[in-house]
Amino acid sequence: MFTTKQFNVFKQDGLDERMSGIRSDIQPLFHRIYDEVGPELEADVGIPLYLHVAKHARRTVNPPKDTWMAICHDKRGYKKHPHLQVGLFDDRVFIWLAFIYEMPNKDAIAKHLQQIDLKSTFPDFHIAGDHMKKEALLVEDTSTEDIQSLLERFGTVKKADFLIGRQLPADASILQNEDAFLALVEDTFGRLTPLYRDLVL
Repeated sequence: MFTTKQFNVFKQDGLDERMSGIRSDIQPLFHRIYDEVGPELEADVGIPLYLHVAKHARRTVNPPKDTWMAICHDKRGYKKHPHLQVGLFDDRVFIWLAFIYEMPNKDAIAKHLQQIDLKSTFPDFHIAGDHMKKEALLVEDTSTEDIQSLLERFGTVKKADFLIGRQLPADASILQNEDAFLALVEDTFGRLTPLYRDLVL
């Protein structure tokens, strides 16, 4: 599904050139992913969900370092709500449940997440505190105190995010097997659905 062709898009230097590659080589894959996982995800959540594909409309000079699709219950936009993502940088693919800084009720969500034992529930998942950076921590290798600290920062620092899910290196063999990758997305979203549902219903 994702090959060197998609990752090489981020080697294009200019904004127009990179956006052309994103539109032709990556965004059609996002629609295919949504067509496969969207109906089951919607059934699991129990409310209508909508696909949002990043447009990078605010960019006028610098080309984007990553791109993504987001699934959310709000047809008009996703950034102010918890949302499920699939996207990629030049060296990895990410599958996230994302809570980003534009959300109006970050403090309440942070407190809710702090009541959940993420370490035992999602040991094989990654967590991150900035959706614009690649860095992420494997939950099983992260102390409970550090997880709580990351959530506290999310709730109190205006520009802080919180993401939980999976990251895969660009050379992971599963990325080239469409059926296997879609099964992984379904599994990841399936495990995150109860958390998403708790926070949007």
